[in-house]
Amino acid sequence: MNIYDELYGEYTIEPVLQRLIESKAVQRLKGIHQGGASYLVNPEWNVTRYEHSIGVMLLIRKLGGSLEEQIAGLLHDVSHTAFSHVVDLALDHPLEDYHERIFSSFINQWGIVDLLKDFGYDAEAILLDDSQWPLLEQPLPLLCADRIDYTLRDMYRYGVITREEAIAFLENVMVNDGQICLKSIAAAEWFVETYYKEVIDFFMAPLNVYGYEILAGTLRAALRKGILAITDFEKEDEDILAILKESRDLDIQNKLQLLERTDIIEDDQDYQFHQKKKIRLIDPPVRCGQHLYPASRLSAKVAQMNKEAYEKSQKGVYIRTGPAN
Repeated sequence: MNIYDELYGEYTIEPVLQRLIESKAVQRLKGIHQGGASYLVNPEWNVTRYEHSIGVMLLIRKLGGSLEEQIAGLLHDVSHTAFSHVVDLALDHPLEDYHERIFSSFINQWGIVDLLKDFGYDAEAILLDDSQWPLLEQPLPLLCADRIDYTLRDMYRYGVITREEAIAFLENVMVNDGQICLKSIAAAEWFVETYYKEVIDFFMAPLNVYGYEILAGTLRAALRKGILAITDFEKEDEDILAILKESRDLDIQNKLQLLERTDIIEDDQDYQFHQKKKIRLIDPPVRCGQHLYPASRLSAKVAQMNKEAYEKSQKGVYIRTGPAN
């Protein structure tokens, strides 16, 4: 099977990857939006978990990762709920880890364990310990395939960077003793700036935050009223919306209508919502000679961007709606 990605190009993949991609569990991710509520307030914010999962798998492949690590990359987000991290807000999980809590039961219930067993793989050995896959996952502020892909994919799709810029950056990505690093300070500065356009300018955009707050409140109310069950979140985004829209509950209908507002203002004095995201700072390792150094040690620009991102993350976002249209 050949598979093509707009960032990484075309690859011929093994039968086990093909079967996983064709599985209901992975196909379901086509209906799970990466940005949670984002596409409801801006239809152009529409990257899916499926696109990201394919991208992570192919980036690991591009960087020389094993087939087992590619499997782990493809499936790392497979248990994400409808609306992704909006559910963490609705369930009050500040670590944004609900999908990780249900991962083990999910891969069993959705047939992933049996599928991998058919190909001679132990699903639990591959999937339940990401620490064995250094290309897939690394703690912040390091680089990993997951972090690189969602940054490049979102920012390319939303028109912040060009495909040519993304490809030029990827040419500066290398692996040194199993760790992803960059070949130049210039590449590090570019990626840090792009990353903060993602996790600060996009994740914390007032309209985006508003969408999260309104939808999380709607889901919370629907759970409390019995309109939704916690297991419903294994459905796709549009399935949940259909349940909400078909309910006869006036409060739920009014909340959904609030998602149509776009007159959102950032105001830390007169505000309706205050949201603080998980702090996400990046400091890519840069190879100089035979050694790796954090980019912030080599670039005052990176150090300053990290300082500003930390301050913004600590403060959070204060928003309110403007005058009614």
